Amino acid sequence: MTDWPLEIHAALRRAGVSLVSYVPDAGHKRLIELCRDDPGMEAVVLTTEEEGVGFASGAWLGGRRAALLMQSSGIGNCPNALAMARTCGFPVLMLVTMRGEWGEFNPWQFPMGQTGPDVLRLAGCAVHRVERAEEAGPTVEAAAKLAFDSRVAVAVLIAQRLVGTKSFQR
Repeated sequence: MTDWPLEIHAALRRAGVSLVSYVPDAGHKRLIELCRDDPGMEAVVLTTEEEGVGFASGAWLGGRRAALLMQSSGIGNCPNALAMARTCGFPVLMLVTMRGEWGEFNPWQFPMGQTGPDVLRLAGCAVHRVERAEEAGPTVEAAAKLAFDSRVAVAVLIAQRLVGTKSFQR
């Protein structure tokens, strides 16, 4: 099976991403570790997802490229910040691990897992989806090209079926 976090990390490197911000998330655990261990990248922990939009915008103004890692439950925190990025023409590359889909046990994850893609589209984001591990690298690479070359917000949604389901039961 393809190591999708490794493929995404490689795609970020090829796209020239040197800053990665994230809200801690088990679905992104390996990707976060790869970014933190990479001497060519800086990984910054956020308290809320909308901070990552400002972080990416500031990185762009400073001549660097950034990516925001988050879980689908954080999408609802971002529309106001995305409006600023859209108005100012700042690229925002978001990688979103999805919840509220395949085998979800937590009903609190369902609303944003189901409506998150539409929320992002309504906020002006292009939305791509990864269902299979072998799609991860090429999809992130294409999304990065669109974001940075066109100066738009792009979200790559990583399906829960790929990330895996969680359970609080033993």
